[in-house]
Amino acid sequence: MRRVPKGKLATVSEIRACLARKHGTDIACPMTTGIFAWIAAHAAEEARAAGEKDITPYWRTLKADGELNPKYPGGIAGIAALLEKEGHTVTRKGKKHVVKDYEQRLARL
Repeated sequence: MRRVPKGKLATVSEIRACLARKHGTDIACPMTTGIFAWIAAHAAEEARAAGEKDITPYWRTLKADGELNPKYPGGIAGIAALLEKEGHTVTRKGKKHVVKDYEQRLARL
């Protein structure tokens, strides 16, 4: 999550694939990866509240299919605002909020 640069995005699935490659396994656990992404997001907001400027850009990490994660700090509205500030377009797809054309902005992890 920390390595995703401004203007780029990642999905939890991409992070899982990166972890699997790094550790020489076939797969990284989806549940564990999701839990640690949530922890990193909340730790980043705690760091921001403590006055730190360089925090993990958790809002750039999306769920599958470009969906925003409502469990991250700020919920959908907060995450959408951060993404839109970086030039992304957030739209609705049924009940889900997604980043339009997210595939074209995926970072290489």
